[in-house]
Amino acid sequence: MNVHRLSRRDARRIAVRAQLLDRTRPTSLLDVVRGLTMLQIDPTAAVAPSADLVLWSRLGSSYDPDELVSALADGTLIELQGRIRPREDLALYRAEMAAWQDREVTTDWEQHQREWVEANDACRRDILDRLEVDGPLTVSELPDTCWVPWRSSGWNNNRNVGMLLELMVRRGEVAIAGRRGRERLWDLAERVYPEDGVPEEEARRIRDERRLRSLGIARAYFVASAGEAAVVDGVRGTWRVDPSQLGRPFAGRAGLLSPFDRLVFDRKRMAELFEFDYGLDMYKPVAKRRWGYYALPILYGDALVGKLDATADRSARVLRVNAVHYDVPVTKAMTTAVTREISDLAAWLQLDLSR
Repeated sequence: MNVHRLSRRDARRIAVRAQLLDRTRPTSLLDVVRGLTMLQIDPTAAVAPSADLVLWSRLGSSYDPDELVSALADGTLIELQGRIRPREDLALYRAEMAAWQDREVTTDWEQHQREWVEANDACRRDILDRLEVDGPLTVSELPDTCWVPWRSSGWNNNRNVGMLLELMVRRGEVAIAGRRGRERLWDLAERVYPEDGVPEEEARRIRDERRLRSLGIARAYFVASAGEAAVVDGVRGTWRVDPSQLGRPFAGRAGLLSPFDRLVFDRKRMAELFEFDYGLDMYKPVAKRRWGYYALPILYGDALVGKLDATADRSARVLRVNAVHYDVPVTKAMTTAVTREISDLAAWLQLDLSR
């Protein structure tokens, strides 16, 4: 078996290019979502919602957030388990959904989820009946007839209908059909999802291949046997690499990334390949924050070089730049390119820049 030997720089360039963050920008929203396979949904909008930031960082200021709203409204894109995916990709999940209830349980948590759904089967059927007649509906418009409440130490405590809906998504029974303002609209999955599905094993193989293509390089546990084996100098263990990325020229640029961007989402992979120290500080007390509430990782070429501490103050109509934290010695070319990206971010947000 041939094993590719890569330097850390080789691996970083493969990762950046696969994530559509090199100098050749994509030209359409759908191309980006298909290339990345999905957008993570997170409601925090200290600068902008994460999905919009991910799209802006690839498309630049030509991206209009209304495009994403329209694509979700017309069903070109769809929400599934906290992620936005191309509608056609849902065929890769239907078989897994159908088998969820009968699949062999591997963890106590999975067993708890199944038992809780079974204990509240009457409520599940009430929801399906109501959606069949009146859907799509918001959570607040659906009946809570649960016998056993959902218990949690977090904010999901006693959010019975919301948690039941999430598990009914995994069963392939309901789906997000759109939004009414900020509220999600729920409907029967058969009205939302494509009819055709791909057999489960084939679907898993296709998903692994697409995931690796979007990442460029990943640990095998994340993509199974997709791609080809590789080792990275200075990093222990074996990786899987997309062979179509090997030997290609690289031209980089500056970029400001969402904290939930796939280039940095896997913090272990980020640390191994980019040797970048980063964590999201918004969950920490103010005194323990190192880089700010919602610091954006800064990409320059094939390296992650710092963090931007900025906040969109929409009431004052300004993008406040509190600090730019560089982790590496800066050059004039680097600061010029990063400053240009910050100015572009402010312009895209239609805010004045305040330093």
